[in-house]
Amino acid sequence: MSPSSHYLQCGHFNLHYTAWGPQDAPVVIAWHGLARTGRDFDSLAQQLAPNYRVICPDTIGRGLSQWSHDPDNDYCLARYARLALNLMEGLHIERAHWVGTSMGGAIGMVCAAGLDLPEFKGRIQSLVLNDMAPELAQAAIERIKAYAGTPQAFDTVPELEAFFRQAYAPFGFQTDAQWRHLTETSTRRLPDGRVTPHYDPAIVRQFFRPVPEYDMWAQYDALAMPVMVLRGANSDLVLPPTLHTMQSRGPGAQGRLQVHEIEGCGHAPALNVPAQWALVTDFLKSAA
Repeated sequence: MSPSSHYLQCGHFNLHYTAWGPQDAPVVIAWHGLARTGRDFDSLAQQLAPNYRVICPDTIGRGLSQWSHDPDNDYCLARYARLALNLMEGLHIERAHWVGTSMGGAIGMVCAAGLDLPEFKGRIQSLVLNDMAPELAQAAIERIKAYAGTPQAFDTVPELEAFFRQAYAPFGFQTDAQWRHLTETSTRRLPDGRVTPHYDPAIVRQFFRPVPEYDMWAQYDALAMPVMVLRGANSDLVLPPTLHTMQSRGPGAQGRLQVHEIEGCGHAPALNVPAQWALVTDFLKSAA
């Protein structure tokens, strides 16, 4: 099965997304991490597509979506959540499950909590946080800022692939074909002919806002739906003490939280192998 490719005007931005599965099936919105694209979910979406309509957006500034002319104000969780609402309304989606990797999980928390956008109340049926938590390790944030804010450029696509293999080694095992797919869906050519990662380097300005965005305990505590956290066992972003706190408050205190550690992965599991697919599909079935 292959996805269909679409573009939708969401407020001031043209948003690209891929869609999988039948139009009338329950919806899963799969939202990628900071410097990635919706195509990261191709493997998982293919598994879900027989039973779900899977929507995989490219956040603005990434992939085939429009870049911002005002990055200081547009590259932030509040704007991304508003775009998610525009997407759901534009596609006539009343309710959806949400699978979010890293930043995509943070966007999901903002949407599902409904604190800043009350229009979202009751519309997120369940939430998967793939190596994302309400509190993140600062050292890992500094690492991400360093590599994402100054993307390298290479003469050839294979050289860029070698860079991706090193930068994204914590994603876990990937075949040569999967690395090639990641590379070819994450590449743009510069005016001088070299190739570089697909995204607008200004996306990292999100980490330089006056009020840090990734202190999200208020949003987490407001979650009233089933939540599953997948933590890469070697993750430097989501630390074990944070998981322990999550289990005692918000959905954890309500008995609505599942936590699974993914061996052989850091930040963040690629959701590209059967054991990881099974965790997601079983959770979605339980939250139906």
